[in-house]
Amino acid sequence: MTARPPRAAPLERQLCFSLYTAVARLTRRYRPLLAPLGLTYPQYLAMLALWERAPRSVGELTEALGLDVGTSSPLLKRLERAGLVRRERDRADERRVVVTLTDSGRALEAAAAAIPAQLACAIDLPAAELAALKQAVDRFGAALRQGADETVAP
Repeated sequence: MTARPPRAAPLERQLCFSLYTAVARLTRRYRPLLAPLGLTYPQYLAMLALWERAPRSVGELTEALGLDVGTSSPLLKRLERAGLVRRERDRADERRVVVTLTDSGRALEAAAAAIPAQLACAIDLPAAELAALKQAVDRFGAALRQGADETVAP
């Protein structure tokens, strides 16, 4: 008799699937809140990073968002076409591209300020539970980053 190969745990018991579906649902919840601003969820995240600190180089912004340049460049081009940011070569170092907010981009921050509270109301979980979840996800992300340098056998 041949031994059966080990089976993977069912989909609903996989952490990766729980995270994937939660992020997909979260992104869908943001959509109607961001539509009046003319932003997609990734664009909103980029704008949050720029409202926090601008100007930033494309590299700094890409790192802050956890993206690669191939993903961030089209996103920034769309924000530039929308008149929210400006991309310019750094005068001190022509290799660097610096992203700055336009007046319209700065003004959009006030309109976006209520979005986190609106989303929290829509989720209907206690604030303490949401804060604990964020801390757990942050620790999980840090553990993933730390393990990224280690080689994982296939």
